[in-house]
Amino acid sequence: MVYLAIGAIIIGMTLGLLGSGGSIMTVPILHYLLGHEDKSAIAESLAIVGSIALIGAIPFVQKRLVDWRSVIFFGIPGMSGTFLGASLAKYISGTYQLILFAVVMLLAAWMMLRSERKKVTGDRPGNLQEATGVANQLRTTKHQALWMISIEGLIVGMITGLVGVGGGFLIMPAMVILGRLPMRMAIGTSLVIIALQSLTGFAKYLEVLNSASLYVDWVTIIAFIVIGVVGTLIGSTIGGRINQRVLKRAFGVFLILMSIFVFAKEIPNIAAKTGKSTAASNQQSSPLIPSGFSRLE
Repeated sequence: MVYLAIGAIIIGMTLGLLGSGGSIMTVPILHYLLGHEDKSAIAESLAIVGSIALIGAIPFVQKRLVDWRSVIFFGIPGMSGTFLGASLAKYISGTYQLILFAVVMLLAAWMMLRSERKKVTGDRPGNLQEATGVANQLRTTKHQALWMISIEGLIVGMITGLVGVGGGFLIMPAMVILGRLPMRMAIGTSLVIIALQSLTGFAKYLEVLNSASLYVDWVTIIAFIVIGVVGTLIGSTIGGRINQRVLKRAFGVFLILMSIFVFAKEIPNIAAKTGKSTAASNQQSSPLIPSGFSRLE
């Protein structure tokens, strides 16, 4: 119970401090800290992330800070992608899903560290020609932007369904750059999309778990949601007192270390499974070993 509370607070505070990134901590906490099965942890992560995002989106909806057009063009393909990703998860081992998850963590870390580097080095256009180029890029037609948003929604949705992350670190840039939304509206829109995608994936994952004779721990899910929301409020309260640049940089480095940890845990599992498969194949193909006997180690 102590680990559960600590994990939920970490997830909630990360969401409150950074606006995204908290969901990427959910699967490792559930699987490695609490010892849940890999596929169960991914399913539970989708339920937790989707519910926290849904609760967090309510104030934005009330203040009309949600762009429903972007929700439709990103969210509907995203839900389809999440459903497809969760369906594919039935045929992919949990070990490979966790390795893909580690790759996603590296991507999130790269995006965080890259954005902070841009702020340090300066990303303003240095001359009139550069400024004109930026302006031309921003004048991309709405039709093209919506197509790009839909394609990214499908891709992000598949990642969400496969590895159980909300994808906020990918959705936010799409809303700001492609959707050209103000930051506050981009946050509200992203929360709605994360909720739709995650809860769709969770619904499909229940079927996947049932076919594998696995289950989710509803007590853990509810506890994570409640404590996570409290953690989000705490993170939002103290967020203004902490240097965001330093915080994002530190979190990016932490994600790199966490991905290395996941690789170190899961790659030996693949090697072990490959070794067992090879040994079993050799045993079956050997004419010198009678049926019913095994090789001596």
